[in-house]
Amino acid sequence: MVKIILLVISGIAAGVLGGMGMGGGTILIPILTIFFDIEQKQAQAINLVAFIPMAIVSLFVHIKNKRVEKDGILWIIVPAAALSLGGSFVAQLTDGEVLKRIFGGFLLILSVAQFFSEEINDKISGLIER
Repeated sequence: MVKIILLVISGIAAGVLGGMGMGGGTILIPILTIFFDIEQKQAQAINLVAFIPMAIVSLFVHIKNKRVEKDGILWIIVPAAALSLGGSFVAQLTDGEVLKRIFGGFLLILSVAQFFSEEINDKISGLIER
């Protein structure tokens, strides 16, 4: 029973972060692999399944708020869908330990980029103004 409650709390945390734009997988996958001893591939699959309803809801909200530009949308959707499918096949063929290391590296790079993003943007703006 305690495990179910912790899983629900983890799902809520991932949903809140996903709704804020951070991406729920950045919290959900590490929680599932570290605290619930779920294999990396299973955690990624759970994250993808959880992402579908979150993506549908957020898409409707963004369309309602007129924040979706529909011109050229197929140029984004088609390659993204194809590369997602290809990535899932590559992930299936890749060892779980390798996926853990790749995902950990991704999170590290993401955290450094987030930490320095304002500073980088200010520097870029300064270079453009010159």
